[in-house]
Amino acid sequence: MLTFTALGPFHAWSDGVPLDLGGQRQRAVLARLLVAGGRAVPVHTLIDELWPGDPPAQALSTIQGYVSRLRRALEPGRAPREEAEVLVSAAPGYALRAAPEQVDSWRFEGLVKTEGPPPQVWAAMDSALGLWRGPALAEFAELTWAATEAGRLEELRLIAVERRADAGLALGRATSLVADLEAHASAHPLREEAWRLLALALYRMGRQGDALAALRRARAVWRDELGLDLSAGLRRLEADMLAQRLEEPPSPPSPPSAASSAGPSAGPAAAAGERVLRVLVADDQALVRAGLRAMLDSEDGVALAGEAANGEEAIAGVRAHRPDVVLLDIQMPHLDGLAAARRILAGERPPKVVMMTTFGSDENLYAALRAGVSGFVLKTSAPEQFLAAIRAAAVGDALIDPSVTTRLISAFAGRTDPASPPALAGLSDARLDVLKLVARGLTNRQIGQTLALPEEEVSVLVKSLLDHLGLFDRAQLVMAAYESGLVTPGDMGHFSSL
Repeated sequence: MLTFTALGPFHAWSDGVPLDLGGQRQRAVLARLLVAGGRAVPVHTLIDELWPGDPPAQALSTIQGYVSRLRRALEPGRAPREEAEVLVSAAPGYALRAAPEQVDSWRFEGLVKTEGPPPQVWAAMDSALGLWRGPALAEFAELTWAATEAGRLEELRLIAVERRADAGLALGRATSLVADLEAHASAHPLREEAWRLLALALYRMGRQGDALAALRRARAVWRDELGLDLSAGLRRLEADMLAQRLEEPPSPPSPPSAASSAGPSAGPAAAAGERVLRVLVADDQALVRAGLRAMLDSEDGVALAGEAANGEEAIAGVRAHRPDVVLLDIQMPHLDGLAAARRILAGERPPKVVMMTTFGSDENLYAALRAGVSGFVLKTSAPEQFLAAIRAAAVGDALIDPSVTTRLISAFAGRTDPASPPALAGLSDARLDVLKLVARGLTNRQIGQTLALPEEEVSVLVKSLLDHLGLFDRAQLVMAAYESGLVTPGDMGHFSSL
């Protein structure tokens, strides 16, 4: 079956095997047709959008050549004069013909729009978020159409996170949602729904003081960043909490009679019908694996998918067990964690990878960030930190243990790493300003407010930075800023969750 993935590195696959789509601009033709959602894209639009402002004289024939080579890659068995069925001619240009289930971004968008009772919405949002492997269309970030589409998909991802949480609260799952919502509100502090859901989840756990404290945090952020008080909705929520007027939280659903067959590592969430995050633990120390196994067994909403004692076993375990998240030690025999992470993340629909390390100053952490891992935790961290990292990774965010960040930056700020991204020379002042603010942990909206720029323009600038430096997420941009000396440890700000 032919499939396309755009929620992360852009690929086309044939029965799970990646296809050779050629160079960057040729790949961009296919990506642009995918973004069109099956509609025809005129040839003159392709030319204008692939060569903004300066198309070559032979642009038309070049596009035709790209299409011809893409057709051979997508339909290698097609006879020379046989009409194409996937990348088709559709006057006045071309279109991509595929079913929604063949394209991850199309399937994702359909899932996010799902309506129905809370169990149905929960399942749909869980499936939607599971499709994300990284920033959408990041390799085409310099092209306006790709940046616009990536911003639209990212907004849908945030909506999916919030709709999943809202459904979870309706199902009585506040306890298992709090860590996810803490990470979400911290990463997107200007989203009203993030704070509403976090405060409500805390309140329904019986933590009224923490719920009110969350709303005070929101008020402080909004006053500092926007000069505004909380919205009317959040103020009403705060007043209802103070007056204890909120409805009683719903009781969690009763376990089905067959719950005992879920297995000892499935946890209470599986018994209640909630999707459990399945975690593969890879570490060469049996004692560490035993501790992590005990942590997962005792936590609602997560379960042990398997164990591995080295990098090769971790790769085999991913293929055998298809976990959602891999906890991967960076130093292991036979194949180290860095090499294993690269191979795991290069697969089709890979799990998220959270790296574990004994020492926060390990130089391999830089390379791992560029490989696309979704966070770091110290092995000495509290269980709450491991669980927060697992849950943040599962919803497409990245969490780096503050201790790792502090040690890493203190050790390497201002030093030249031989494997570092290209020098920052040649970047415009506008992009350098954006990079500094990204390194301090600001969201695109906050950066726009600081620099008096539209949020959409900031999104384009951030994506152009990623493309220029050969990176594909914000955590990697932060490290690039520090290792280049653009910012120093004293500028660290609130970079503990991205």
